[in-house]
Amino acid sequence: MWEQIRSNRIRSAFVVFGMALLLGAVGASLGMMLGGAGGMAVGVGAALLVWLILWMVSVSNGDDVFLRMAKAREIRREDHPVLWNVVEEMSIASGLDKMPRVYIVEDPAPNAFATGRKPDKAAVAVTTGLMRLLDRDELQGVVAHEIGHIKNRDVALIVTAGVMVGAIAMLGDVGRRALFYGGMPRSRSGNDKNAGGALIMVFAILMLILAPIFAQLMYFALSRRREFLADASGARFTRYPEGLARALEKISGMHVPQQDQSRVTAPMYIVPPVHAGAMAARGGGGSMFSTHPPVQERVRILRSMGGGAGMADYLRAYEQVTGGRLTKTMPDDAGLAPRAAGAPADSPAHRARAASDALLTAGGWNLRRCQACGATVKVPPPLQGLVQKCLRCGARLS
Repeated sequence: MWEQIRSNRIRSAFVVFGMALLLGAVGASLGMMLGGAGGMAVGVGAALLVWLILWMVSVSNGDDVFLRMAKAREIRREDHPVLWNVVEEMSIASGLDKMPRVYIVEDPAPNAFATGRKPDKAAVAVTTGLMRLLDRDELQGVVAHEIGHIKNRDVALIVTAGVMVGAIAMLGDVGRRALFYGGMPRSRSGNDKNAGGALIMVFAILMLILAPIFAQLMYFALSRRREFLADASGARFTRYPEGLARALEKISGMHVPQQDQSRVTAPMYIVPPVHAGAMAARGGGGSMFSTHPPVQERVRILRSMGGGAGMADYLRAYEQVTGGRLTKTMPDDAGLAPRAAGAPADSPAHRARAASDALLTAGGWNLRRCQACGATVKVPPPLQGLVQKCLRCGARLS
């Protein structure tokens, strides 16, 4: 496992370095467009300044920004004991020193993500749609996958790469707008009138157009490779690969448009978000424009692990299904015995009610149970202290 993590980090470092070169090239191109050949240095400096500002924001407050973008609400143990216990169990199984914070997102689309530049400041968020759809074993598989991202330090790298993609896209947009509104830049010296200067200008324009696309493709490739390792980690932490396999099948089979439509945050989710107006199935994919490997392939690998639940069992299954190889050395946990399936699942109605109640309490609502008739009285923040009797039977609430 550690061999694969190290290999992924080395490849990721090359990807981030490539993005840095693209960022500098975009800055130089923008500088040439606006200031001729003498503007190259200024453009590179501006690109680095934009990246530094975005990076500082991501380091100081990036996790909270992402959670706010998803409109996630933090919950406590009493808000949703099942979800809290699952996160706690998987944190212990993974060996994290500190349990991640737990968040719920009000979104009918089933999905989940993890964030946190450091494991001790990490968070796991799941949508209400996911909590309604999955039973406990399946929810455990999804949470274990996300904690795998935290344990493997994927989240920090994806955030850094995402900042670079954002900077490149921002500068490219400035250059394209300048070209659209100002036309071709005029020559500023006699040397710019020769064919060489014209070719350089054409190259600069092409770079401003193509660099954001190249950066996005590199970002997607970085995300796709890490999903396999997170799946392997999830199977190992739960010792029940079938739970994650079933969860992936259920999630990919739901084509509900997701509220978070950002291309930058898409690689953070366990499956690609469904966008409004693009209702294609998520089970296929696999192209260079995909943020994740095909779900069908991920499920086949998990179900080909045989009688084991260890990293070595996953790597063998990966080779069997894809014909490729994830790591040069095999871990020594082959044959790690999988556990049996959990208790019978709660009904979808019960899961939906629990998810709704957790969202309300996270938003400040007070849920009070009537001892006389068993009804739950849900009191919004402005009315707390005013509602003293059960709305169904009239008994006084304790």
